[in-house]
Amino acid sequence: MSGHSKWATIKRQKGANDAKRGALFTKLSKAITLAVSAGGGVADPAQNFRLRLAVDAAKAGNMPKDTIERAIEKAAGKNGAVLQEAMYEGFGPGGVGILVEAATDNKNRTTSEIQNVFNKYGGNMGAMGSVAYQFKKMGQLAVEKGSKTYDDIFLESADAGAEDVEDADSEVLVYTQPTELIKAKDALTGKGIAVADAELVWKPTMTVGVDDATGEKVMTIMEKLEELDDVVKTYSNMS
Repeated sequence: MSGHSKWATIKRQKGANDAKRGALFTKLSKAITLAVSAGGGVADPAQNFRLRLAVDAAKAGNMPKDTIERAIEKAAGKNGAVLQEAMYEGFGPGGVGILVEAATDNKNRTTSEIQNVFNKYGGNMGAMGSVAYQFKKMGQLAVEKGSKTYDDIFLESADAGAEDVEDADSEVLVYTQPTELIKAKDALTGKGIAVADAELVWKPTMTVGVDDATGEKVMTIMEKLEELDDVVKTYSNMS
């Protein structure tokens, strides 16, 4: 598999298995809030594809049904803290570009916390636009191979509208246009293909090669960033 697929898969699997994040439900609730806001206040997952992704992620994270429903109701209401999306850009060891998605009610606090992590673990914050141009917003499906081969999934994914497909050991990463993600997921599951995860991601269009030691240092920065309450996801372009 490609170097980027390797690190992307390791990061996703570490995140899925990392029970130390006690604030998981808080992050999932924030994602629901942002999804409702981005969808113009539409609180029906059937009519708001980003909200459906957030709800699916909450279910995968074992968030109780009533907790999910309360989060949607709160997001559709007018009370509570107003969250805004924020994107931060920086560099890790080896010149690797890192994007940080955040949801915050206090940008000054969030900026300071993120900058502290970069500085403490061998990275540095970048100016707006210094990293983002190396990424493209895409839909990403993590498909389990099971008894199927990469070629089998490649053909089915192409029929489902995929724009790119990458082999990733026991999984295949399928990329689509953001608005086509749900359609592609439904098409694949309808063919009996197991989709382990579906999300909107920033996929690198330019990558930076690193050795394993440097890669581990970059992963540490990303993990420490994601331990911050306001950070939703991180992405890198290392390979």
